[in-house]
Formats: sequence, C-alpha cells, structure tokens
Amino acid sequence: MPTLDVEGLSTLEVEEGTRLVLAIEDAGVDIMHACGGNARCTTCRVEFLEDEPERMTVAERDKLAERQLSGIRLSCQMQCLQNMKVRVIHLVSDTGRADPGPRPTSEITPLPEWVEVSS
Repeated sequence: MPTLDVEGLSTLEVEEGTRLVLAIEDAGVDIMHACGGNARCTTCRVEFLEDEPERMTVAERDKLAERQLSGIRLSCQMQCLQNMKVRVIHLVSDTGRADPGPRPTSEITPLPEWVEVSS
C-alpha cells in the first residue's frame, strides 16, 4: 500500500488507486473541493514536498494553464499509486465556508486522459 504524508499529520497507508483528494479528506484534513472534484475550481490544490507523480490528466494540465498556476497540483485529478508527501493549500477552516463542496466520487472526473508532466 502506498503511504501518504500530509504535512502536519502522521504518515498513513492508503489503498492503492484511491483519489488523492479523498485520501486527504478521509485522513481528517478539511481540504477544499468546491467543484466536487471535477477539475473546474482548483480549490483542492496541493504542493508536492516529495514524490510528485510524473503524469497528470489533460483536465488538470489545462486548468492549471488556464489559471496560470505552477508548482501545485490538483488532488482531485490523481490517484495514490506511490508514496507521496504533500502540503494542502486550501482548508475549509481558512475560507469561512460552511463546507468543502460536494464529495468527489471515487473515480477521477472528467474521464482521465493521461499526459506526462512537463518540467
């Protein structure tokens, strides 16, 4: 099983293939996901401290480019397939919102088309 280290928490094991946003939320972190994990809002962004995956979905690539964001990734668009260490950028408790948004489904949406991460 891959391990997930969320900055400020202990390292935990997660079931291989779990969506990262769900693994973080189920670990008790109040991560934002305002659009429900559909690569539309970027509130589920994380910074990789170690072991960043080498591929991303086209939806993630395009949304990050549209928003001119770099150095971060969308946790709704990746699976836990390897050990990872991340910092969560947007917490519900920091926003004043009542909730994080609709809970994402267990499958990545939109249907993923994978590309290599460009350096």
